[in-house]
Amino acid sequence: MRGLLLRLSSLDADAAAAFRVIAHFQALLTDGAVDPVLLVRSTAGLAGCPAGLELADGRRVRFAPDGAALPGVPGRISGSVPLRPAGRVWLERGGEPGPFDALVLEWMAIAAGVGPSRAAPSPQAADPALVELVLSEREAIEDRTRALRLLGLTPALPLRVVAVSGDSGAEAGGRAVTLLARGGTSAAVRVATVGPLAAALVQAQEGTAGLAAELRQVVTEWRRERLPGHPRARSVRFGIGGAVAAAQAAASWAQAKTALRFAAGGGFEEEVVDYETLGPLALLAEVPAARLRAEPGVRALAELATQDGGDLSIAALAAFCRTGSLRQAAVALHLHHSSVAARLAGAETALGWRLREPEDRLRAQLALHAWRLSTSPE
Repeated sequence: MRGLLLRLSSLDADAAAAFRVIAHFQALLTDGAVDPVLLVRSTAGLAGCPAGLELADGRRVRFAPDGAALPGVPGRISGSVPLRPAGRVWLERGGEPGPFDALVLEWMAIAAGVGPSRAAPSPQAADPALVELVLSEREAIEDRTRALRLLGLTPALPLRVVAVSGDSGAEAGGRAVTLLARGGTSAAVRVATVGPLAAALVQAQEGTAGLAAELRQVVTEWRRERLPGHPRARSVRFGIGGAVAAAQAAASWAQAKTALRFAAGGGFEEEVVDYETLGPLALLAEVPAARLRAEPGVRALAELATQDGGDLSIAALAAFCRTGSLRQAAVALHLHHSSVAARLAGAETALGWRLREPEDRLRAQLALHAWRLSTSPE
């Protein structure tokens, strides 16, 4: 973590602030469980506003940013996150939520949930220079191996690289560390911003075969718990590269970026894409974007996307192609099946295909993949 903090001056202000938040809580978690009083007092000082914690047994802790204990019930709660099995953490900001309040609350909740028998979350914000060195194909293998060791990874074990996309590299990096920490993964994870993306190096003794399922579960839970008042907590997409020898991480990074292109423009169920599950579909990523955009089905989808409600029509189409069932698509989108049926009818008109026919549904699914690829950076 020290290496990261020494390099913060070279990052943009948002990246520096996001990683300082993460570094603050990871420092508290170094020895495992955090005393509730210490957690709330330090969070209030970090956020610059009163903070509070309510435990499952009903005990309540509140502190002002100057470190003074606050009695009684909380004042205006500007944001909160529930704890399991009960309780919550919150901030009491008088005006609008701060730009990093959502990140502060999520890490406060993570810290509050770390019990005496659980080790501190392994995901760490890492030195970007070391991560870029590991992902480079140009550097000598000896230099890549040394960078792996400096990051606390094992050169002899395989790893997978995850590419994470958000509104900015700062958001993607912070969100990647946070969501992986929420998942309680036992793998060693090192995250840094690399250009407009974040790169997560994931390594575990027992392998990482269930990484995609774990990420999907965490993203689903995060979406379920998202509260109004945090407009910056936007969608983040994940592309997972295949398992490779640690010194060949560049190959997994390339696969992760390809998988991320398939996640672009997808629905809630398609925010996490594993390269190893793409199979022959990965070949579509080799087709130039201009050629994909010229395909009639892709042109029809692009036009549909510009219409009022077009994003929901495309989400309905994607859900139906994925599930093959109108009702299952409605459940996945949390919409009434009649609303999904109406949007599918509009998509059928735009595409000129009958989605109940397996061949046409396959064409629509391929067109969806091609459209996403045509709208994402190559």
